[in-house]
Amino acid sequence: AGVKDDTFKVLDLAEYTKNRPWWRKVFAPSSGSSAEKYNVATQLLIGGVTGWCTGFIFQKVGKLAATAVGGGFFLLQIANHTGYIKVDWKLVERDVNKAKQQLKFHSSGNKMSPEVKSKVDEVIIFLKKNVILTGGFAGGFLLGMAS
Repeated sequence: AGVKDDTFKVLDLAEYTKNRPWWRKVFAPSSGSSAEKYNVATQLLIGGVTGWCTGFIFQKVGKLAATAVGGGFFLLQIANHTGYIKVDWKLVERDVNKAKQQLKFHSSGNKMSPEVKSKVDEVIIFLKKNVILTGGFAGGFLLGMAS
């Protein structure tokens, strides 16, 4: 009756870590997707606020970039018209046609590299697990772009 059982269970770490995402290994077992941790209202609020901020910044940067590109093109046209610079339009046309051919060549294959495909798959899995958060972000982004 006084015999002690000294048997131990062997834990295979390779098998254990295969079934656990990297963020759970780094942070904690309770750090899963936001759907596991927050209620619907909180997910919508977090997604909406971050989406609005992203959309607002995207809109401002987009306007600045469009103004810079348009202004630069306008200044180049004025400089060309007044004779400060001379544009070789045949060379420009040849380079544009070469770029078009390269774009057609790259888009005709329509094959992604394995690294890009795996990242795309990870993003799709994240979006599927966090549909409410993603929806809030999309709505907030559109509102941020409109404001």
